[in-house]
Formats: sequence, structure tokens, C-alpha cells
Amino acid sequence: MPNKTIDNEKNGKVIYNAGIVKGIVALAVSDVNGVSLRKIGKKDNLDLIKISFTNEDIDVDVSVDIEYGYNVPDVAYEIQQSVKRNVESMSKYKVNTVDVHFEGVSFPNEFID
Repeated sequence: MPNKTIDNEKNGKVIYNAGIVKGIVALAVSDVNGVSLRKIGKKDNLDLIKISFTNEDIDVDVSVDIEYGYNVPDVAYEIQQSVKRNVESMSKYKVNTVDVHFEGVSFPNEFID
């Protein structure tokens, strides 16, 4: 995973590992009702979050499952806002874009029987 260095002349350097930023994104997604990060077999959920760094800006690409009954556009907007708010408050990065991919729908157990 690439590391990004932010120079701060007063206090030295802050180095952000991409895994830290992915962790922030995962927490931001978990704050939104009606979605969960996409799970594929034994693959780590953080592997399904893609981050592109451009200087102090980032682009985020995240795949999620939506729960039955939730409105897709509303949930996508909430994810975008949550990711932007959390990443920008917990790091020095500015979020350019947050692309949300809905990969599946999860149903309550009562529908599965």
C-alpha cells in the first residue's frame, strides 16, 4: 500500500498509510443505515475500497450491499457525505469524489425462508 507524506513545516511530517484512510472510509460507511461493505468470500473488506491519491486530494471508490427497503439514491448521498466528512476531519486530505457501487441487496431473514 502506498504511503503519502504531508509536509508541515512547524511540526515535521505526517505520513498516512493508505490502509489508515481505507479504515476511515470503512468507519464512515458503517455510520450509514441500510448498507454494509461488500463481502466476497474471505477477502478483506478493505480490499474493496479503492483510493486514488493526487497530492493532498483523494478519490474514493467503495462497493456496498444495500438492505431491502432503503432508497438507493438517498443512501448513496449519505455515504458520500459521511466519507467526505470523516476523511476530511480525520486526515489532511480533501475528498474529490466518492463513487458508490451497489453490488447486492440483503434481505431480512423473513424473506429468505
